[in-house]
Amino acid sequence: MKILAVGDLIGNAGLKELKKQLPNIKQSEGIDFVIVNAENVAEGMGITEANFNEILALNIDVITMGNHTWGKKDIFKFIDHAKLIRPANYPKGVVGKGYNIYSCQNKKIAVINLIGRVDINVLSENPFIRVREIIEKIEKEVDMIFIDFHAEATAEKIAMGYYLDGKVTAVFGTHTHVQTADEKILPKGTGYITDIGMTGPKNSVIGMDIMASLKRFETTLPERYKIATGECIFNAVIFDVDDSNCKVKSIKRLYQ
Repeated sequence: MKILAVGDLIGNAGLKELKKQLPNIKQSEGIDFVIVNAENVAEGMGITEANFNEILALNIDVITMGNHTWGKKDIFKFIDHAKLIRPANYPKGVVGKGYNIYSCQNKKIAVINLIGRVDINVLSENPFIRVREIIEKIEKEVDMIFIDFHAEATAEKIAMGYYLDGKVTAVFGTHTHVQTADEKILPKGTGYITDIGMTGPKNSVIGMDIMASLKRFETTLPERYKIATGECIFNAVIFDVDDSNCKVKSIKRLYQ
């Protein structure tokens, strides 16, 4: 099986690029299952009902979120949809699901969304402890487990990879919007990459307008961010999984 994980969609530009690239990639690469992080699709913060329906129309299997999960109030209309998950280590009692189990090609695939705690201003529980609890609960009923770890710190992501090595199929990072070139299969067989990058404006500061970003850094004034315009990039990663043992055989980064 081939599982495609697509980097953070940035605004309508990112959604448009996803629509443009996805059909060709699915066909040329033989993709079976698609995970998309969409926490920035509503012009940089959150997701609207219209965004959600547009993404579902592309036959996406799972939509993951992050620190901007609650950026748009629309989300409360569809937060319990089976194809949408938010960070599992949000405090207990928060609406929505932190993971779900899906069927594909006679396999049961669990996708778990987590959020980091280093340099992210979000109240959350310990992601390491929470993911361990979830895995212990579901490991006997699934064939594969994929982790979207939405985190800022590289060290936190790498630590999570080794923490889960041999326990899950793959761990991939989101949030920084910068694709890393460290894809690997860890010693105990788990596929790993620190960050899969973003799908959005190429000439930008992580998807945002360059001049607005520079003004914020130069003056420290709260300049309003806006999505950059122009050419877009598509960032993703393909995990090629061996059907016989459900372990990753190879990882292919996409930057186009």
